[in-house]
Amino acid sequence: MPFDSTCRPIDITTQSAQRTSDMNEHILLPDGSIEKQTTTLNLGPTHPATHGVFQNILELDGERIMKATSTVGYIHRAFEKIAERRPLYQITPLTDRLNYCSSPINNMGWHIACERLLGVKTPKRVDYLRIIIMELARISDHLICNSIVGVDSGAYSGFLYLMQYRELIYEIYEEVCGSRLTTNIGRIGGFERNFTDTAFQKLEKFLAEYPKVLKEFENLFTRNRIFMERTIGCGAISAERALNYGFTGPNLRAAGVDYDVRVHTPYCSYEEFNFTIPVGSTGDCYDRFLVRNEEMWQSLDIIRQAWQKVQSFKGADAEVFHADTPAYYLPPKQDVYTKMEALIYHFKIIMGEIDMPVGEIYSSVEGANGELGFYLISDGGRTPYRLHFRRPCFIYYQAYPELIQGGMLSDAVITMSSLNLIAGELDA
Repeated sequence: MPFDSTCRPIDITTQSAQRTSDMNEHILLPDGSIEKQTTTLNLGPTHPATHGVFQNILELDGERIMKATSTVGYIHRAFEKIAERRPLYQITPLTDRLNYCSSPINNMGWHIACERLLGVKTPKRVDYLRIIIMELARISDHLICNSIVGVDSGAYSGFLYLMQYRELIYEIYEEVCGSRLTTNIGRIGGFERNFTDTAFQKLEKFLAEYPKVLKEFENLFTRNRIFMERTIGCGAISAERALNYGFTGPNLRAAGVDYDVRVHTPYCSYEEFNFTIPVGSTGDCYDRFLVRNEEMWQSLDIIRQAWQKVQSFKGADAEVFHADTPAYYLPPKQDVYTKMEALIYHFKIIMGEIDMPVGEIYSSVEGANGELGFYLISDGGRTPYRLHFRRPCFIYYQAYPELIQGGMLSDAVITMSSLNLIAGELDA
């Protein structure tokens, strides 16, 4: 035991406790004080990482997040209630505004839900064309998500490199429907028009060039030491917690659960295609990045298979792009200008003057972010009686405070990007 100048032993434990007590007496704030030991930071609604529509109130101790509270509702658009006052034809543009990074999947999901209610059977060629468009949309969405994760970890070049191929995908959309971002692509029963030769040429160009670019992108990031240290262990979630929250899509598969709507409840003839469901194990940012990268490879393979099937159609079958649904399919424009019957049907479809059958359905597709569902109730009127969108990002956002609590502020931004929180899906 140490001794003081008078050779009396000193009790270090007692002295340390006294020193701590004296320190606490000065540091701890009295009850009722307007001061506090933590800093409150609003991560959003106006922040480069939050798209300006949702807010995260963080309590920070330095740069460490001690508590997080999320709020939504800044741009509540009431899509579901608006849709309940519109005919089926006019609801499609609303679905574009959910996940606008992959709006064709939203459009196709809505059309499939309507077709199941109406009893419409689509031709095989329509199914294959839809798969091509949906998988292109999936690649476009994953491409944006993973390149932005790279940006948030300090690497901007990957983002710039991949954007040229998102542009090529948008050019394919434009050839098919005339739009790029919010596409309004397709119609109940199929497509508004047949795919042009230019669309197929651009598709072949994409299939030929993008694999090489994707491989280079992976070489830049996958084993990059800085990227790995920024993402491994960041924003992790277990499979059990992910299932409890209702996770689906890449964020659930990154946690180790191989659930995919395309396999679990196939639609659009997905059961005819061979592909693998990639899964991770830790559910962190790094595994989510790897899963989305692998899903792009799988989507490329699916597109090739669908393109081969489309090419196998000959003669009149090669011109089929819509099911026989005259009550919900607009007549050719040239007929609308010259024939009274076509003009009448055009007006009836646009204005929603055709009654729907009575029914209640839930239809879902594998969106780029997970299970995108449409719960539709019809009372036999001209508009839905009730309509609910199952938006995957709305579910992920519930878990966001749990994923970032205890981490650093910089980790909160990269976790948000890794979950691919699309603001349009939060508040429909």
